[in-house]
Amino acid sequence: MLAVSCESQSKSDPLAGLVVGERPEPQARPGWTVVDLKAATLNHHDLWSLQGVGLPADRLPMILGCDGAGVTPDGREVIIHAVIASPGWSGDETLDPKRSLFSEVHQGTFSERVLVPDANLIPKPEGMSWEVAAALPTAWLTAYRMLFTNAEVTPGSLVLVQGAGGGVATACIQLGVAAGLRVWVTSRTEERRRQALALGAEAAFESGARLPEKVDAVMETVGAATWSHSVNVLRPGGAIVISGATSGDAPPKTELTKIFFRQLKVIGSTMGNRHELERLTKLVVTRNIQPQIETVLPMSQARRGFELLAKGDVFGKVAFTV
Repeated sequence: MLAVSCESQSKSDPLAGLVVGERPEPQARPGWTVVDLKAATLNHHDLWSLQGVGLPADRLPMILGCDGAGVTPDGREVIIHAVIASPGWSGDETLDPKRSLFSEVHQGTFSERVLVPDANLIPKPEGMSWEVAAALPTAWLTAYRMLFTNAEVTPGSLVLVQGAGGGVATACIQLGVAAGLRVWVTSRTEERRRQALALGAEAAFESGARLPEKVDAVMETVGAATWSHSVNVLRPGGAIVISGATSGDAPPKTELTKIFFRQLKVIGSTMGNRHELERLTKLVVTRNIQPQIETVLPMSQARRGFELLAKGDVFGKVAFTV
């Protein structure tokens, strides 16, 4: 079957290890189902795997991809939940210390057929496109948990999204607007600020700009480059919810004095659980949200999608179809 795999790793040239070609078919086993994939979407996690982050070399070759949507052998249209709990775990799978994502321990979703635990199959709403369904399990679920589980913001709250453009950031904008939040964004480029406003953001600022007022919460995925700004723009008692650090995880200043003196909350957030994915899916349908998808490519042209993501030339998601 056709698949997109990591066959070697390099920090300086990650795409050198990317192979689009034939891989063995998965075999169904008790408690697991082979899904005929219809669409999947690209995440920074896939680039990090090619750089050797979170994926040991002894597990190569590994099919990449964390999320997707497809059809089961009995004809059910399903969304694939990306977080796989370890055997015997009960409760929120994101708190399982031995949890994994597809493409870390088990082969990923960038293939014509994917072996999926039965517990990770979520019904796809009738009429939802395959590309939209595939966009939800990773970036959009991360954004949903950041906003509604961890930041605990309510309609009318003022939220700053750092680094408009990535999949999680665009999802935060669209979900926040749909939920009645006031959403502000930052970006280094005028084009991305314009695109964020088109998605419904109330205001867009240059990265690091002084804001007209303090915000209730900051959605942080950039990391070191924006950390001090995130701390400084919060009202007393406000919250930073951080789910990534694409610019690095070691900011020049940790801002501890400001954090304790102003009683700020710093909340780590990772993905989301199955129940949150089910609620997210219903929200997307009931509010008629159309996730921002930059490019749709056949899986045979996956390298082009990786090149776009590596260059930062993406606003929203890159989808692969079968």
